[in-house]
Amino acid sequence: MQTNMLAYAEEALDYGVMGILILMSITTLWLFIERMMFYGSIRLDDYKHRDTLEIELTDNLGVLSAIGTNAPYVGLLGTVVGIMITFYTLGDVGAVDAKKIMTGLALALKATAMGLVVAMPAIVAYTIALRKVEKILTTYDVAQDSKDK
Repeated sequence: MQTNMLAYAEEALDYGVMGILILMSITTLWLFIERMMFYGSIRLDDYKHRDTLEIELTDNLGVLSAIGTNAPYVGLLGTVVGIMITFYTLGDVGAVDAKKIMTGLALALKATAMGLVVAMPAIVAYTIALRKVEKILTTYDVAQDSKDK
């Protein structure tokens, strides 16, 4: 009974953490593509106020930033719980088996690796989008200055 519960906990942890990280990755890709399409189709003449333009340009950038910041923590949570399950299993068996310890730790560490794999592209996407926002706002400011003269 105890072994079945541990096996269930390992699978739930693995699929849960990996599922969350996959969802974060898909969301990052979707938001980045959406933002780039929006930036490519924007017409600066449609905006009378810089603040309105800035609000629309920065829409959803906070989500990209949050994913980039929190994905390593989701992976770390998976690693910590995976290590706890590994040690609990070893303690329950009562024998120290180096192969089981290394296998359990390696499987637990994959969650941290996946968290980093998700975080790095999210931060890159956020940085690229933020730079594009700055360029569009500068173009808007230059256009407004030339209209005023």
